Amino acid sequence: MTALAGPAADAFWSASLRRWNAVCWVLFAAMAVGLVTMDGPAGSRTWALALFGCVVLSYALLLRFPGNPVVRPRVYLAVLVGALGGLASLGGSYAALFMVTLPHYWMFGRTPRVSMTFLGAATVATLAGSWTRQGWSLEFLGETVVSTLIVVAVGVLIGLWAHAVVEQSSERAALIVELRRTQEELSEARQRQGAADERERMARDIHDTLAQGLASIVVLAEAARAQLAGDPDRSAQQLRSIESTARENLAEARELVGSAQRDAGGPAGTVAGTLRRILGRFAEDTGVAVTAELAEVRCDQQTRIALLRCTQESLANVRKHARAAAVGVVLAGRPGAVELEVTDDGTGLDPEAAAGFGLDGMRKRLAELGGRLTVTSSPGDGTRVLAVLPAPVRAGDDDTESEGAR
Repeated sequence: MTALAGPAADAFWSASLRRWNAVCWVLFAAMAVGLVTMDGPAGSRTWALALFGCVVLSYALLLRFPGNPVVRPRVYLAVLVGALGGLASLGGSYAALFMVTLPHYWMFGRTPRVSMTFLGAATVATLAGSWTRQGWSLEFLGETVVSTLIVVAVGVLIGLWAHAVVEQSSERAALIVELRRTQEELSEARQRQGAADERERMARDIHDTLAQGLASIVVLAEAARAQLAGDPDRSAQQLRSIESTARENLAEARELVGSAQRDAGGPAGTVAGTLRRILGRFAEDTGVAVTAELAEVRCDQQTRIALLRCTQESLANVRKHARAAAVGVVLAGRPGAVELEVTDDGTGLDPEAAAGFGLDGMRKRLAELGGRLTVTSSPGDGTRVLAVLPAPVRAGDDDTESEGAR
């Protein structure tokens, strides 16, 4: 029976057809009894029963074998139209059959146009059959025509309403399916974007920590090997720096591995102490004079890591490109913000032309936290890197510690 209902409204028409089937069979049985007991010539009763039997047989075949090649939905409706016209001309229970089968035009017609066509044909056939029997009498005009047209009008209104309801339900169902598909696509896109963001974050962290540390180890190892014979004390110092840098890189690697399992907003910590160690190691490894003014500010873990990574990347650029003799670092707490400034007296650069993973990574890291990075420089005039991050900070005692390292 589901196949009879049409693809756009299977559930509605199948449920309607199941409920109406039970009613139909009861009414068909009552009409059969009425035809057997109706007054009139035996020949008319026989023809009426034959026509009614064709309707019942076609209906039964259509329900029992919906895929049969002979009795299709439109074939059944055509048989019904012919039977109604014949019963009307014989004076049988055509009115009862017309009302009982009225929903079938909408169930089996599938579209309003087809349903209206067969319903109109049934109306014409019924009135024509009644006219052949009654002629242009008052009974025909006052009862048959009026009652038939009223029943047809009610049937048309109910059928059109049902089709409108089904069409709206189908549209809603399609919209719901489209919405679910869109939600699934958005979820997949968010997952892909999240994975891409995590890969980019890991790449920045590796570049700012492990890669810089390994580059420092390579430079120190080359220097130690070159001075091994002429200056063993200096070589020993550089070997200690290599060991210390390797230990720090190992700690950084463990930190990166464990960061995915911890809350990104970890415990608050001081930035100044860590920066002093980084600057001391940089001065020891490069021989560059370092001046630092570091306020004892406290901020969340994300801000702390961003400040450390910006410092490490700035110092790495000084080491690789600037050929500077002095570096200055200032860490200051402002109301609702923290600022980090790194300056050098090196060869400078063109900020507009400068391209590289380091500067781009710093900008993206700060932007993710609502901060900004400003690079001021020109060839031959040194470089100033200013990182500003919004953060609720607390100055230790509004004191800054100045230190020179070489």
